[in-house]
Amino acid sequence: MYTQGLTEPGVRPATESTPDDAERLRRFEARIEAEEKIEPKDWMPDAYRQTLIRQISQHAHSEIVGMLPEGNWITRAPTLLRKAILIAKVQDEGGHGAYLYSAAETLGVSRAELIDQLLAGRAKYSSIFNYPTLSWADVGAIGWLVDGAAIMNQIPLCRCSYGPYSRAMIRICKEESFHQRQGYDIMLKLARGTAAQRRMAQDALDRWWWPSLMMFGPPDTASQHTALSVRWKIKRFTNDELRQKFVDFTVPQAQFLGLSIPDPALRWDEAAKRHEFGAIDWREFNDVLKGHGPCNRERLAERRAAHDAGRWVREAAVAHAAKRAARAVA
Repeated sequence: MYTQGLTEPGVRPATESTPDDAERLRRFEARIEAEEKIEPKDWMPDAYRQTLIRQISQHAHSEIVGMLPEGNWITRAPTLLRKAILIAKVQDEGGHGAYLYSAAETLGVSRAELIDQLLAGRAKYSSIFNYPTLSWADVGAIGWLVDGAAIMNQIPLCRCSYGPYSRAMIRICKEESFHQRQGYDIMLKLARGTAAQRRMAQDALDRWWWPSLMMFGPPDTASQHTALSVRWKIKRFTNDELRQKFVDFTVPQAQFLGLSIPDPALRWDEAAKRHEFGAIDWREFNDVLKGHGPCNRERLAERRAAHDAGRWVREAAVAHAAKRAARAVA
């Protein structure tokens, strides 16, 4: 039983479990089992609160940092239409980050604190965004594969047991579905284009396939958080279950494009009705998480520069709000 560190607003955390703690936890888990939503003012175990803060903040950071690889191609999009679509997509990602920071704030942590953790390099975000975008085809591969993997992970989050998170995910998933189609459309045009364009598409698939599989997180046997997240219905599927769904969904799409998945071990298992795939290089995944990926330093440097450049806007907004409040009092 998770009875240590149980807290509720205005109540000092108990140093040891009590009968009241055990009863609160029993009622809380009964609500989870009954598919009731937990709301910000409801009692919740501290472990539930901290798990949500970790997951939602990492998700928010990923949306914000995820603007950078594609934003790099806005000025180099091949047509005005592609430029407009990409601008809209990058703007969507910024909005997703804002929704998610707001959801995290309902758990008692400030947005400023979370952003400070990101800029200081203490917070994690999705490892996928520490890879470079070398060609226009990478924008297509990110939309198709990265956003496709995100949708696979995020649609179940619309049924997350925590109300503010589940409601934020409904709109986010609708927009991510557009992003995935946009990416696949780019890949389709390239795959049906010239020989050079087909090579560009294949090269992007080769480089983004394995990082996309890593997006779902470590294998279930090595995950510290999956079991508890599934138990409390923060997540509905394990990392490995979601990874398998993604592979089974994506391989036929690659076949339709006429592109090859860069995995010689990939095969269809007729008995299991699923695709078997090769071993993932988890050493690479862990290296990227530790800050040793191709673009880790570049991504954080860009976020810090953008944060510093926008300081005057934040200060002006705070000053304006204070001035309006003073007028209201007067």
